Amino acid sequence: MYKVTGSPVDNFRGTSAISATMPNMPPFTRDTRRARPAWLDARFLIGIVLVAASVAGVWGVIHAARQTAPALAVEHPVVPGQSITAADVVEIDVQLGAAADGYLTPADLEDGLVATAAIAAGDLVPVAAVAEADAVDVTTVVVRSTLDVPANVDVGTTVELWASPAEEPGQHGEPRVIVTSATVANLVTDDGVMRQEGAVVELVVSRDVVGEVLRHVSGGSALSVVPASLAREANAADPSDDENAETDNEHAGDGTDAGDGDEAAGDAPESDQ
Repeated sequence: MYKVTGSPVDNFRGTSAISATMPNMPPFTRDTRRARPAWLDARFLIGIVLVAASVAGVWGVIHAARQTAPALAVEHPVVPGQSITAADVVEIDVQLGAAADGYLTPADLEDGLVATAAIAAGDLVPVAAVAEADAVDVTTVVVRSTLDVPANVDVGTTVELWASPAEEPGQHGEPRVIVTSATVANLVTDDGVMRQEGAVVELVVSRDVVGEVLRHVSGGSALSVVPASLAREANAADPSDDENAETDNEHAGDGTDAGDGDEAAGDAPESDQ
């Protein structure tokens, strides 16, 4: 058995001595500041703005593509010089976008408008294809084509008018074009038993050529209506023929020169002898 000697131990005294040696140490405090929410982050907000902008842009494009505007379309073929009234057109809703200003609308239809170009049935009426009646300098003439009109010629077709002047009874001269651009306004063919070759054609022509056309009609010239596309192809073929002729002439000229050279070569030995 152990015997305790000396003064009793004070446990609290030692602790007080330790705490007394650090008088400048601040007391422990808990950080009470709260973390910033994620939705307040600048990058998060910028992402939301970009997504919203892209959605709005796509919606705007789709909405613009589906947006229609009223416009006028012709119910039947229209030729230059023909009046355009409410009876000739029908209102339809179309998606034209930026091109809407280039076509006639119901609000633009007024009295006195005439066509300045041919418009096919069902086509929209371009603003550039109509004008006031005073601004259109065309008229119609009726001619009889001595040859049958091609099957692809119909109302609204652009054609050329050719004429072969009468020289003697039953004889005609070389054909030449007297109207370079005319529009077929009406076409009448003879389908009877006593069918006569050719067709009666009503043409829209410039007033400047009316006198020339009437002179050939009264003079008994043989007139022919030819589609403008075929006429241009025929004219385009002529330069090639001329080039071939020039090429042949050049070759012929080269042959002549070669012959002269041969003759000169033949004369040279004789002179040496």
